[in-house]
Amino acid sequence: MNNIRNFSIIAHIDHGKSTLADRIIELCGGLEKREMKAQILDSMDIERERGITIKAQTVRLRYRAKDGNEYILNLIDTPGHVDFAYEVSRSLTACEGSILVVDASQGVEAQTLANVYHAIDADHEIIVVLNKVDLPAADVDAVKRQIEEVIGLDTSDAIAISAKSGQGVDEVLEAIVRRLPPPRLPASDKLCALLVDSWYDQYLGVVILVRIFDGELKRGMKIKMMATGASYVVDEAGYFLPKKTMVDGLSAGEVGFITASIKDISDCQVGDTITEERNPCGRALKGFKPSVPVVFCGIFPVDASEFERLKESIQKLHLNDSSFSYEMETSAALGFGFRCGFLGLLHLEIIQERLDREFNLNIVTTSPSVIYHIYMTNGEVVDLHNPAEMPEFVKMERIEEPWIKATIIVPESYLGAVLALCEDKRGEQVDMQFLGDRAVVHYNLPLNEVVFDFYDRLKSSTKGYASFDYQTTGYREGDLVKVSILVNGEPVDALSMIIHRTKAEKRGRALCVRLKDLIPRQLFKIAIQAAIGGKVIARETVSAFRKDVLAKCYGGDITRKRKLLDKQKEGKKRMRQFGDVEIPQKAFIEALKISDE
Repeated sequence: MNNIRNFSIIAHIDHGKSTLADRIIELCGGLEKREMKAQILDSMDIERERGITIKAQTVRLRYRAKDGNEYILNLIDTPGHVDFAYEVSRSLTACEGSILVVDASQGVEAQTLANVYHAIDADHEIIVVLNKVDLPAADVDAVKRQIEEVIGLDTSDAIAISAKSGQGVDEVLEAIVRRLPPPRLPASDKLCALLVDSWYDQYLGVVILVRIFDGELKRGMKIKMMATGASYVVDEAGYFLPKKTMVDGLSAGEVGFITASIKDISDCQVGDTITEERNPCGRALKGFKPSVPVVFCGIFPVDASEFERLKESIQKLHLNDSSFSYEMETSAALGFGFRCGFLGLLHLEIIQERLDREFNLNIVTTSPSVIYHIYMTNGEVVDLHNPAEMPEFVKMERIEEPWIKATIIVPESYLGAVLALCEDKRGEQVDMQFLGDRAVVHYNLPLNEVVFDFYDRLKSSTKGYASFDYQTTGYREGDLVKVSILVNGEPVDALSMIIHRTKAEKRGRALCVRLKDLIPRQLFKIAIQAAIGGKVIARETVSAFRKDVLAKCYGGDITRKRKLLDKQKEGKKRMRQFGDVEIPQKAFIEALKISDE
């Protein structure tokens, strides 16, 4: 066990985690030169296209150090985006050390801070690596000073590298075996393993990624999940080298995967402890803190007959991404679907895209919202996930909304734009510090303002230079109202939203204008209204098609023409009374993309 090293690579987005992982795999001979490709551990198409890591990936490598000993390195490459912080904290629990990668041209960013604090919480030994030193803009000394001032880590033995060219990567490997601790010695010989991750394979069923703390996990062993009490017989065990390689068993200190013909997806809970059924360990491992979703939206199938397929797909995705939660719901406009919880808007977008690509599903998502606490006049407190279910105004005493503390790191030249954006989003400035030519701004912001379009506007107003991270701080009372959208007098619950009273009219009007362009014209006029309770605050009208009923009238008395026009008017009145306005799926999707702009 002294020759095993379990470590994670952590960094802000785009600072070079996956590229460093590529070089380490290459130097350790994990793959031959011809098999290598950029970001080898980013296995999903969506990761490669967006250039981000979404899922933490693991690989086992052999490395012969300069001292002549051979070491086993278990490397976990983690995501950098704030929406996948849960994935990072889970991965760190399975390791003893971390490599902190900081871009030598960009310096410390918001997610650098967040991920380092995760590593410190996990009691990790941290190796500081400065990447991209071959860039003309790189300033190694300034970034070292920044790391010491902002994070408080000693940078005297920081390693300067270029992950792209491979310069200095061999020093990183030596530092891993020299400075990172080996796994702790087993406390007993009874099997005690942590379920780090799981995913669905159409041939093998559920595949489980485990970290063994005590004992040994062998093929043919009957194992038990301590949280769910489910028992299974292990079919296969193995490692990712990064290719799947089967072995007879996994021993203490190792990270690997097992399959056990698991059909019931709910038996695999991330953070659960796996032990032997006949000879169980004394107590379960601490596991992970459950993730708390911050953004909610409804997901519905375009075709109602696809509901069962959607249900199955969502279960498989939940298995692979435990920070994504779901429960069933129904909507008058959209039928049966699911109310889903996400860690942020990018997380929502990725889940949407994965449902489309991996499961070939056509889905509609409702407006994103957060959880509100509603205090009723009868003393009851209700958690509101869906704006359509908001109780009547007279029955409510007050509404509380969640707030966050945001950390924004931005170049000084864009500071004005960031402060204006935060003020526009009802933000309260906490403090501001300067690191050279960059400012670190802390703001308290209401979460429902952030989930809508804050991140997009922050990036566009700073040309992509600002970095953003947040943590929730609790609930506060707010002057919030429910804006309902009525089409032809009928409420469309999928477009309902809860918003601050000062912004209700602007947002309602913008949505009506957008819908006017999206709803196809009928043979009768269609009224699109935004209303707060019984008060209409905005209205647009989709004009009717006009059939020329006078086309066959050549000359003749005017009364004959008048008679035809009156008959047409009566028909339109009747149509408006009974006519159903079909809002096309595309209109829903486009209307939900509306921004404050």
